[in-house]
Amino acid sequence: MSTFILAFGFFLTMVLAMAIGYLVQKKTISGSCGGLGALGIEKACDCPEPCDRKKSRMEKEEARQKKLNEWKQNQIL
Repeated sequence: MSTFILAFGFFLTMVLAMAIGYLVQKKTISGSCGGLGALGIEKACDCPEPCDRKKSRMEKEEARQKKLNEWKQNQIL
């Protein structure tokens, strides 16, 4: 039982250390291999066009940007 408590305490300490490191540096954990970009792959899927969910997210973002630009133009300074 003491081994379990010791291991649990160790992992809890590591998680807390990573959380504090994130709060201080505001950087996420990154790998050293470069990910898909190192292999010459630009995106995770090989689809010629984005899926429906991605299209709807892009449309929502465009509408949001349009409203934001309109608000900035009509803003009273």
